[in-house]
Amino acid sequence: MKRRSLSVAAAFAATTALLLTACGGGGDAPKANDKIKGADQSTSSTASPRASAAGSAGRPGIALPGDVQDKFEGWTTGDATKDAILADAGRAQTATNDAIIKGTPNTPGLTFYYKGKALTSSTRWVQKWLDAGITYTGTTHYYSPKVEIFDSKSAGVSYCADETKAYNKDRKSKKVDRTPAGKDAFVLYNTRLEKTGQGVWQTADGTSVRGSKTCMR
Repeated sequence: MKRRSLSVAAAFAATTALLLTACGGGGDAPKANDKIKGADQSTSSTASPRASAAGSAGRPGIALPGDVQDKFEGWTTGDATKDAILADAGRAQTATNDAIIKGTPNTPGLTFYYKGKALTSSTRWVQKWLDAGITYTGTTHYYSPKVEIFDSKSAGVSYCADETKAYNKDRKSKKVDRTPAGKDAFVLYNTRLEKTGQGVWQTADGTSVRGSKTCMR
């Protein structure tokens, strides 16, 4: 969730000035203006899916601290299936943020909402934050979600993130780095989700593009 001058690939090899990317930037990154082909672009007014839905399909409770917020804009379409997919995509993103704040790559939320390549990338990414001795504070906006349903058990979701109001924070000193954000604060995510037998849409794979012109606003 943090914006700095390093590319996602470079950040994996660094221990400072980390950039948060839920899917870690693995695989071939799409071009900055890539969109999911055929995706439904309709959205409703600002909506924030609940990061936790305890008791539903065994979902773990996730609660971010008071100084951290995930705001999901236009995160509903009016279509029940697409809204369920988007809700779990949002929960996956918040689960990554929760793991970074807690300082552990093995939170129940992370292992619940991710699988396969996405889980491996996400846990490694959280560990990089822990190794660097930093966390973050502030607000991240997620917007322009687009959904394409491939079949009854798989779908694609793309969305943007605005991290201009999220700031790195030293874990020990609690000092916050409020360096003004640059274009890297705008991120385009493209993800693949797969439905479990319990009805949970897990993020299975994905890429991200920092400095995406598609997402700048």
